[in-house]
Amino acid sequence: MSELNEKCSLAKSAAYELIKIDTAVKNNALLSIADALCSRSEEIISANNKDIENAKNNGMAAAMLDRLRLTRERIEDIAEGVRQVVSLDDPIGEVINTKKRPNGLLIGKKRVPLGVIAIIYEARPNVTVDAAALCLKTSNACILRGGSEAINSNTAIMKIMQEAAYGTGIPQGALNIIEDTSRETATELMKMNGYVDVLIPRGGKGLIKSVVDNATVPVIETAAGNCHVYVDGDADIDMAVNIILNAKVQRPSVCNAAETLLIDKSIAEQFVPVMFKALKDKNVEIRADKRSKDIFSDVSDASDDDYYTEYNDYIVAVKVVDGIDEAIGHINKYNTKHSEAIVTNNYEKAQRFLNEVDAAAVYVNASTRFTDGFEFGFGAEIGISTQKIHARGPMGLEALTSIKYIVYGNGQIRE
Repeated sequence: MSELNEKCSLAKSAAYELIKIDTAVKNNALLSIADALCSRSEEIISANNKDIENAKNNGMAAAMLDRLRLTRERIEDIAEGVRQVVSLDDPIGEVINTKKRPNGLLIGKKRVPLGVIAIIYEARPNVTVDAAALCLKTSNACILRGGSEAINSNTAIMKIMQEAAYGTGIPQGALNIIEDTSRETATELMKMNGYVDVLIPRGGKGLIKSVVDNATVPVIETAAGNCHVYVDGDADIDMAVNIILNAKVQRPSVCNAAETLLIDKSIAEQFVPVMFKALKDKNVEIRADKRSKDIFSDVSDASDDDYYTEYNDYIVAVKVVDGIDEAIGHINKYNTKHSEAIVTNNYEKAQRFLNEVDAAAVYVNASTRFTDGFEFGFGAEIGISTQKIHARGPMGLEALTSIKYIVYGNGQIRE
């Protein structure tokens, strides 16, 4: 039996056992995992150093290396995310929307696990922990398939989590990682009907497209983040500069970082010199349209492709627009429906932006960097869904549940 078939079979069996596990056992397992990650951080860092060295030798870009790198501080932050999950209410077993029919039947919806959740992701070892923790809390078995870039980190992390969880009563097979990182195995995982209930891809456009095109199991799509900040004519300039610097520079390699800056023409003469200097001081490459260059010439030309691009780097595309109508139209054309922001002191324009921009998260006077499960109070997240069916935005616990109808009667039969 192949590794994939063996682990899918184990996960399916574990999923039925997890239904029987109560919240206290799951929380104890999660606390044990968090403690183990911290106490064995040097072991994780040692494995991560191998991945970092291999990535450097393979010419990985600096921004992607940042995604891959683990430090003691980052591991402690990851563990804190697990502890936050412990503090959240367990949605499994919750009964909602109960109603009584005229014939006396009492009908309710009960939250239940999805079953076996598979996640295919790239060079983000923190996803290994986040995904496992959320799946465990919601009584789902997980099958994780990370990228080859992080295989040493992911394998070490999973071993630690398995030892911690299985020692507290979690069934064997609840937590799985596929160590074969070949494309063939990934494609096979996408077609494991009968074992995998839901597949969630996390990564760039290429990975997402491959999963959407090839999967025969149900998929929750988490797309790339081509995020925008629109500076309205009624914006506070100092606020706008701070928001944009945070959204672009604080961590440019992540999906909620801003990639395009739109500026209202009425404020451009005043705003462009200040903003462009601030970006250049942070070593950000600016790719701008003609109207921006007429104000500040020491920048590169922006092409139409730039407005479609998620850079994940110290690069930003800029365009001066005629007003909020053009800004909203531009965003809805070029974005990936992830996170969008407007900076304005005009209430009506803010409401228009919130209503008309098509994205999972829309902000007024705040950085796009907050689109994150931890920041939204979900503890960790399993991904940021940009689709509109079942789950949208940061996917916390409730997004990993389905419902079953439960019906109480006292002898009713249908005439």
